[in-house]
Amino acid sequence: MSGSAGPGGETELENIEATQGMSPETAVTFLSRLMAMVDVLVFASSLNFSEIEAEKNMSSGGLMRQCLRLVCCVAVRNCLECRQRQRDRAAKTPLSNNKVQDSLSGTTASKTAIENVPSNLSPIKDPDRLLQDVDINRLRAVVFRDVDDSKQAQFLALAVVYFISVLMVSKYRDILEPQREIARSSSLPGRSIRQEINSPTSTENPSALPEVGKEKDAPTPAEDFPLEGSLPHTDSGIGEEQVSAVLNGSDAEQSVTPVAALAVGAGGPDAMSELLGTLSSEVHKSRESLSESPAASAPAATVVAVEALKSASSISSISQGNKGINVKEILKSLVAAPVEGPEAGPEPLPYPDPAVKREAQATLPMQFHSFDRSVVVPVKKPPPGSLAVNTVGTPTTGGAVASGSTPNIFAAATATPKSMINTTGATDSASSSSSSSSSFVNGATSKNLPAVQTVAPMPEDTVENMSAFCEVDQCPLRPGLTPPELKSFSSLAGIQTAPRGAGQCLSITTKLERALEKVAPLLREIFVDFAPFLSRTLLGSHGQELLIEGTGLVCMKSSTSVVELVMLLCSQEWQNSIQKNAGLAFIELINEGRLLCHAMKDHIVRVANEAEFILNRQRAEDVHKHAEFESNCAQYAADRKEEEKMCDHLISAAKHRDHVTANQLKQKILNILTNKHGAWGTLSQCQLHDFWRLDYWEDDLRRRRRFVRNAFGSTHADATLKALEDYSTEEDDVVRSRKGFRSQAVVNQNPETELMLEGDDDAVSLLQEKEIDNLAGPVVLSTPAQLVAPVVVARGTLSITTTEIYFEVEEDDPAFKKIDAKVLAYTEGLHGKWMFSEIRAVFSRRYLLQNTGLEVFMANRTSVMFNFPDQATVKKVVYSLPRVGVGTSYGLPQARRISLATPRQLFKSSNMTQRWQRREISNFEYLMFLNTIAGRTYNDLNQYPVFPWVLTNYESEELDLTLPGNFRDLSKPIGALNPKRAVFYAERYETWEDEQTPPYHYNTLYSTATTTLLWLVRIEPFTTFFLNANDNKFDHPDRTFSSISRSWRNCQRDTSDVKELIPEFYYLPEMFVNSSGYNLGQREDRTLVCDVDLPPWAKKPEDFVRINRMALESEFVSCQLHQWIDLIFGYKQRGPEAVRALNVFHYLTYEGSVNLDSVTDPLMREAMETQIQTFGQTPSQLLIEPHPPRSSAMHLCFLPQSPLMFKDQMQQDVIMVLKFPSNSPVTHVAANTLPHLSVPAVVTVTCSRLFAVNRWHNTVGLRGAPGYSLEQAHHLPIEMDPLIANNSGVNKRQITDLVDQSIQINTHCFVVTADNRYILVCGFWDKSFRVYSTETGKLTQIVFGHWDVVTCLARSESYIGGDCYIVSGSRDATLLLWYWSGRHHIIGDNPNNSDYPAPRAVLTGHDHEVVCVSVCAELGLVISGAKEGPCLVHTITGDLLRALEGPEHCHRPRLISVSSEGHCIIYYERGRFCNFSINGKLLAQMEVNDSTRAILLSSDGQNLVTGGDNGVVEVWQACDFKQLYIYPGCDAGIRAMDLSHDQRTLITGMASGSIVAFNIDFNRWHYEHQNRY
Repeated sequence: MSGSAGPGGETELENIEATQGMSPETAVTFLSRLMAMVDVLVFASSLNFSEIEAEKNMSSGGLMRQCLRLVCCVAVRNCLECRQRQRDRAAKTPLSNNKVQDSLSGTTASKTAIENVPSNLSPIKDPDRLLQDVDINRLRAVVFRDVDDSKQAQFLALAVVYFISVLMVSKYRDILEPQREIARSSSLPGRSIRQEINSPTSTENPSALPEVGKEKDAPTPAEDFPLEGSLPHTDSGIGEEQVSAVLNGSDAEQSVTPVAALAVGAGGPDAMSELLGTLSSEVHKSRESLSESPAASAPAATVVAVEALKSASSISSISQGNKGINVKEILKSLVAAPVEGPEAGPEPLPYPDPAVKREAQATLPMQFHSFDRSVVVPVKKPPPGSLAVNTVGTPTTGGAVASGSTPNIFAAATATPKSMINTTGATDSASSSSSSSSSFVNGATSKNLPAVQTVAPMPEDTVENMSAFCEVDQCPLRPGLTPPELKSFSSLAGIQTAPRGAGQCLSITTKLERALEKVAPLLREIFVDFAPFLSRTLLGSHGQELLIEGTGLVCMKSSTSVVELVMLLCSQEWQNSIQKNAGLAFIELINEGRLLCHAMKDHIVRVANEAEFILNRQRAEDVHKHAEFESNCAQYAADRKEEEKMCDHLISAAKHRDHVTANQLKQKILNILTNKHGAWGTLSQCQLHDFWRLDYWEDDLRRRRRFVRNAFGSTHADATLKALEDYSTEEDDVVRSRKGFRSQAVVNQNPETELMLEGDDDAVSLLQEKEIDNLAGPVVLSTPAQLVAPVVVARGTLSITTTEIYFEVEEDDPAFKKIDAKVLAYTEGLHGKWMFSEIRAVFSRRYLLQNTGLEVFMANRTSVMFNFPDQATVKKVVYSLPRVGVGTSYGLPQARRISLATPRQLFKSSNMTQRWQRREISNFEYLMFLNTIAGRTYNDLNQYPVFPWVLTNYESEELDLTLPGNFRDLSKPIGALNPKRAVFYAERYETWEDEQTPPYHYNTLYSTATTTLLWLVRIEPFTTFFLNANDNKFDHPDRTFSSISRSWRNCQRDTSDVKELIPEFYYLPEMFVNSSGYNLGQREDRTLVCDVDLPPWAKKPEDFVRINRMALESEFVSCQLHQWIDLIFGYKQRGPEAVRALNVFHYLTYEGSVNLDSVTDPLMREAMETQIQTFGQTPSQLLIEPHPPRSSAMHLCFLPQSPLMFKDQMQQDVIMVLKFPSNSPVTHVAANTLPHLSVPAVVTVTCSRLFAVNRWHNTVGLRGAPGYSLEQAHHLPIEMDPLIANNSGVNKRQITDLVDQSIQINTHCFVVTADNRYILVCGFWDKSFRVYSTETGKLTQIVFGHWDVVTCLARSESYIGGDCYIVSGSRDATLLLWYWSGRHHIIGDNPNNSDYPAPRAVLTGHDHEVVCVSVCAELGLVISGAKEGPCLVHTITGDLLRALEGPEHCHRPRLISVSSEGHCIIYYERGRFCNFSINGKLLAQMEVNDSTRAILLSSDGQNLVTGGDNGVVEVWQACDFKQLYIYPGCDAGIRAMDLSHDQRTLITGMASGSIVAFNIDFNRWHYEHQNRY
């Protein structure tokens, strides 16, 4: 649509590509439909358009003016078609002019445009006519439709007068000189009127008409119908049509032919390009010839501009040629910005073939003809930065655009400023080689039309007029150049004219009459009807009214002669007047169209841009959505694949687990059947060597004390001993690896900030918890993980469902394949499955100093540890597990944030330090707590719990625990105890030379995997672990742990030995015994290494462990222990305080010293991991200020909860005696006296099955105790059950169901639940035992399971919620283990199935009726005795561990009591007692003269209380049956006993039907109490 001046004045050809415009047929169709629509909606209707105009912000009458522009456009298009047909006719006659011949033969394509239009569709009915009837009717309709609106009608009339006048005069010229016309039209496709509007004195001589850029090949010929009947094709709205071609000035070197042409009716791209080629070459040549001319002229642009309806104009700006045009391409071409200059070459359009090029060059001098004066229109200088847009019409006469008409037009082309854009209407010059009239359009953007003045007439036909809009930049004329001036065309170019008469058959008059007979009446009609206005408007050169003066109006009114009318119009006065006055109206009309066109173009470009933007955005959205959809699909597929993989994994894992479980069950069945007490057992089997291993079962204090049968046990006979030379190479390796690390950057040693930052994890939103809780689906979370077990770290996958955890080891992992099968045999959880209901605690853990581990503690008192890829995964896992926190032991809420808390946060939040200070918990328990929260674990030998050496005397025969000299100074680390060695370490630190490694005192830590294995080498599985780590070799005998005193000496003297102890030194005597008979070699002094040599003061390992533990709990240690805690867990662990305390270790042992994730080199990382494992790991630092000391025992003497209470002895032995109305012996006493119970009471049951719930008052002589008051002081602790005392509700207390006659009622026949609300009774004839409510006496449950009468019951200690184990023994020689649900108060878990509960385990092995049983949940053991035979020890899972074989005469057990400390006291018939360890070792035995009926162990397991038929209560030391105290005798035998919860009151049930309460204080017999107080 516009040709813009590019940079540097270059111009370019744009929108010419044949592919960008509509095809001619499409364009013609569009124009005809538009016209047909106007015919119907405008001309054939009486609609008033003022509202529409107002709504669209158009000026009044704008719509009719648009219609006039459209009518003119269609009329001229029809004229062009007529000219084309005439030329076609003329071309058939032979011509003498070879050039013309060549030219015509070269433009054969131009015919095709009209040939393409079927004759019946063409509106041309008579090609000789100037205007077709339909055009005349439309022009008339335009003028006379709104004749009432006088101003608008006058303006339209004036414009139509100009339009018709110019066409008529032009036609007259053509008829006068037809041959020249033919010659011209054949050589140059367009004809132009040059107009010069130059100086204020010149006359305006506007050229006639906007050239129409379209051949009207309308599919619906408008002429076939009367005007009113034209059928519209309303394809498009009203728009402005502009067809323009642009020529813009530029440097002389550049060809200047930008043409934006919509050439409708051309025969396709060939004709078009040929035409443009002709123009291009002509311009080029003319510019070359003219550039030498001294005359300066305005840059000229030859333009054909037709303004019509807006939409048409915008579409007409699209280049011709593409037949398959569509809306998108129209929009694209509209939106395409003008191309910048450099793209335009010297000849922007290549010629289609060389012949055309030659022909175009040859015909250069040929000029266009027009009747008109040459008029130059100067354009006002555009303001800076603005664009001057000039639209110039091409001539209709010549039919195309050419340049070079005058030297002054082109010579000054270079003066065109870059900001001037010549927007030229492209005529359909390409297609029509004959144009019926020249047209002129001034489209200058300047607001005021330039002054238009006349110029002297040209020499008649010699001057070829080029209809052009010459755009003059008025400012920069070159100095010395004359103003633009007209020169004769013929003087500039040799014009070859054809013979005048050629092709003339008819007379000129006849031709004129025929051509103008339809048009003239319209012109006359307008002149007559608008005479008053026209007479005022059309003034002569002297101001006279031409229409009135002379014959003007007469000629119009009366004469019908066309010739007269033409002559009148050809006269100089009329021409000047029409040009000057009517021409202005036409120019104004055209300018308005141009402005509207630009506005519409901008609007359409904007709309198209917006549309493109919207489409692009939608396209982008579509692309995005498509991509999103694809990624979702891919993600979904990946998820499904992952899920399938997971399901496969779970299935294979389940298979593995089932295989493992099946093997275990098979082994268990074999054990049950084939052990010597089993059905297939034989006595000969007892000669076989039994191998044992330490079980992973932990008690409440996290002690692992239970040994179980070891199917993989052996004497490791193949193991050899290390030679001393092996050690030097090992040490060299350590030094070498240490050196390898020096290049590693040291991370800041103070992890304080990091630790504090991690605390933010505490504030986890509930939303997160909720979201994770609501996760559905089989697998909630699946992640790669490592199972961390002693000496094994196995990669695998951890999967968490809504109810279980699964771990499946990656068996194909090369590292896993390397692991020794012997070691794997001891590793549990490789194909593990754990129920959520079994999880009791979840701790965050470190692995290799990285906080990426978790340790999960289970209800079966084992734990499993995992290491994860990163902390985020740890968090996810914790949030996928149940909310258990770190369990219930440490006074912390059971929340997930507690599981994620740092050790320091756990320490600060827990109540354990206060409990330790108040002596509610022992030193051992407190140290175990600190180890646990500081990350020490049995699952990682590198982080094994660490305990202090507390004694220094391992030489003397007797150990006096009251002598301070026997105790170690706990304020110093083990390395600083020996002053000489301390100096050595201090010097090493101060004289440190290695700059790359931070200085340290000790190169090994007090706790490493090596030292742990060294201590535990005699017990499996540690023996196997040790051999696996040492190439199947035991240590050199001199280096093996063989003597406690030697180990202590080494820790004082050896500069590389600073080992502390492990907890087993305080509870596991078996570690000192080589029970499996390993060959540990011979020392240099020829002594065999076997069991560990004990200090002289310990006669057996149990003594050593007991005394060591007594020392740990002693007052000396209690007073100093906080200082040792400071060294290991506290503020002296690192930093300046550690330096001062001689407590600095290798930097790789500290948390935060290295970030393994930052080490990318796998070899380097592996080396680092090895280093960390070699050096050990310090525990997490729990506090950065001194640890508070423990309160002294004396300060706490009034606190009843204290285990070490030194109370006033003056209290009397017997507190009270309570006599029941019934004389029946009291055979069972249960003292559940805890204050938090709803009814603290002592429940008694008599031989006649009458029970009493006797209220307990916690008031006995506890001055200063909570709840104590003086008024209550005289109250007795036990208040008799009122229902028994009043004899009123005995029926509520009597168990009436019949028991089997053969049953002897004793204390074993009853069990009272921990809340005093239910009594379980056995001995019924139907082989059941029954549950009764103590409140109502009613039967609540009957439990069947045995094949014979149930003879004894026992209850384990109960935990939170009142759950406990119940064991029933029967005459069928079996025991059943049941679960009591404290929540539902029934046997069994399921209240819906309380009629038929299933036992948890069946315990077999006895040969006779079971008579006594004891169960300890903490140890997981059931110990039972039958009428004859050894007592058997079973686990609560049903495995028979061992038989407790008593000495001679101890074959008939009657009473069993087991304590959580591991003592099992058995009373046999005839006054014999035995004390066994839980691992089956007989520790002590004695005989008494009494027939004992009741035995009881104190809660700490240290003291035994017995009572029997003699009525005497005796207190013994459990470990060696040393008698401690004898109470005064009672008048009746003792049948039952129990201790109150505070261990301060002993209640005995007497054969006389009464109960007696004794004061008892076990502290009285504590060695410290005896020695000190």
